[in-house]
Amino acid sequence: QVHLVESGGGLVQAGGSLRLSCAASGRTLSSYAMGWFRQASGKEREFVAGMVWSGGSTNYADSVKGRFTISRDNAKNIVYLQMNSLKPEDTAVYYCAAVTSLKYYSNYGARTSYDYWGQGTQVTVSS
Repeated sequence: QVHLVESGGGLVQAGGSLRLSCAASGRTLSSYAMGWFRQASGKEREFVAGMVWSGGSTNYADSVKGRFTISRDNAKNIVYLQMNSLKPEDTAVYYCAAVTSLKYYSNYGARTSYDYWGQGTQVTVSS
């Protein structure tokens, strides 16, 4: 079992920045991968960014490339999502999720690949 708790959401003006955090606990995370998803009102939950906990490449949705950065703090078991140059269309509930590395490599962008989810944190970008 992996327990995930997100924090860091809030209200920000367009062009601003926010950093989301996802504190992970439970199983040994070295064999897992972490993903950030978001769900805007009335829309499907979509992949934003992901990375394998043990290191290596990161993956991003085209809509956030160059603006968002996923990273981790191994000592604290925290995954971050740094969001810069925010746009009103980034407004959504942001979720942290975990999956085994094997399943991540198979299809990291699919919501159904992930086994564990946090409760979500609201990000609102005003124009």
